[in-house]
Amino acid sequence: MSEQGTEHVGVMIHTIDLEITNYLKHRLGKFQLAPEQHLVMALLLKQQGLTQNEIADQLRKDKSSMTRMLASLEKKGFIKREGCPNDRRCMKVYLTDEGESLRGYIDMITETTKEQFERDFSKEEKEELIRLLAKFRMNVQSADRKS
Repeated sequence: MSEQGTEHVGVMIHTIDLEITNYLKHRLGKFQLAPEQHLVMALLLKQQGLTQNEIADQLRKDKSSMTRMLASLEKKGFIKREGCPNDRRCMKVYLTDEGESLRGYIDMITETTKEQFERDFSKEEKEELIRLLAKFRMNVQSADRKS
């Protein structure tokens, strides 16, 4: 917060997002993974065979940026895309053996990052923070629909 305590909460959220992104860039750099690619990999480690659209929806990304992100992961050898048998527009995404080999590292980064960022918060404080952020997000979405 600013010295006067008047910093706009949206600016604070944006600043925190940038700081988290920089933290993750540093941790993921040795595998040439961007923070958003880490999210895709973590999602696929939980459930293989999601479609590109399902991944985009879960991560709230537009389809064109998701296509570029998946193309980059495929070029690095971490994923493969296969067409759906009944719909040629559909592409399912799977980890390759090389992508699967990152499981321990991705799981460790996911867990240690969560622990690091949530330390010193009680269970009640974490729940309240999530509740407040969800409320703030709803206000943002409502304002976006009105414009």
